Amino acid sequence: MFWTSWLLAVLAIALAWPVPVLLARAHWPARAPFAAMVLWQSIALAGGLSMIGAMLCYGLVPLGANLSDGLHGLLQIAVGEESLDTLGLTHAFALSAATLLTAHLVFTLWLTYFRINRQRRHHRDLLLLLSSPSKERPGTLVINHDAPVAYCLPGGARSVTVLSDGLMTLLSPEELHAVLLHEQTHLTQRHHLLLWTFAAWRSALPWLPTSKLAQRAVSSLIEIMADDVALRSVSTSTLVTAIALVASGSAQLPAASLVGSDLEKIDTPATTSARLSRLLTPAPSLSAGRRALIVTGAALLLAVPTALLLVPGILA
Repeated sequence: MFWTSWLLAVLAIALAWPVPVLLARAHWPARAPFAAMVLWQSIALAGGLSMIGAMLCYGLVPLGANLSDGLHGLLQIAVGEESLDTLGLTHAFALSAATLLTAHLVFTLWLTYFRINRQRRHHRDLLLLLSSPSKERPGTLVINHDAPVAYCLPGGARSVTVLSDGLMTLLSPEELHAVLLHEQTHLTQRHHLLLWTFAAWRSALPWLPTSKLAQRAVSSLIEIMADDVALRSVSTSTLVTAIALVASGSAQLPAASLVGSDLEKIDTPATTSARLSRLLTPAPSLSAGRRALIVTGAALLLAVPTALLLVPGILA
C-alpha cells in the first residue's frame, strides 16, 4: 500500500490546485454546463477520497498489503491482540489525520445543512407575514416591494417562488414567464443540494483556494442551466431583458433578505454579467461526443482513487 498512498497523494494535490484552476479558467463549461457540473462534482469527490485515502493507506502500510488486510490488522490492535507499537509514530499520525479529516468533512456537511435549513425556516416564517399567495400561480408568493425581485426558496413540498409587486408590474408577460421558468428549474433540478455540498466543502477547507473556485463555478453553471431551460420557451431577447431587470432589483436588497444566507448567494453581479454575455454573444454548444467524453472522463476520474483503495494488489 506504500505506492498506493503516494499515488493517491499525487492525485489529491493535482485535484486540489492545478486541475480546478485550469477548469475555472476554461471557456468551454458555458458551452456544456451539465458536463462541466458533473466534472466539478467528480473533482471534489475524487479529491476528498484521494486526500483521505492517501493518509489511510500510508497509515496501514505496516499492517497489511492492501486495505482489507490493513483494516483487519487495525482491528486487532483495537481489540488488544496486536501491539500499537506495530504501527510506529508516523503511521499512527497518518491514521489519526485521516480519521480527523473524515470526521471534519462529515460534521461540516451536517452543520452546513443544519444552518441553511434553519435560515430557510426563519425566512419562510417571515414570508408568511410579509407576502400573500399568488392567485394565478400555485406555489408562488408575492411580496409588497417596488424593486423587481424574484427568487426561489427550496423546501421539498413547501418550495415556493417569490416575486415582488415591482417585478410583476415592470415585466411583460413573456419576461415574467421566463423568470418563473428559471426559478422553477432551480427547484425541480434541486440545485440547492449542489450549493449545499460545495458550500460545505468551502467551509470545511477554507484554506484551499480551489474550494472557493469550485463554489463560484458551480453557482454560475447552475444559473446557466436554468437559463437554458427558459430558452426552450422564450426568446433570447426576452430572457436577457428579464435577467437585467431582476438583477437591478436584487442589487437594491441585501442578499440575506433574499435567500437567508450568504452561502446561497449565487446570482452575483459577476454571474449576471457572464450570463448576459453568454446570451448576447452565444457560442455553439459542444458536440454530443465531446460532452459524453467529458462525462466519461469525470467517471474515470472518480474511479481511479476508488479502484486504488478497493482493488487488492492493484499496484503490486
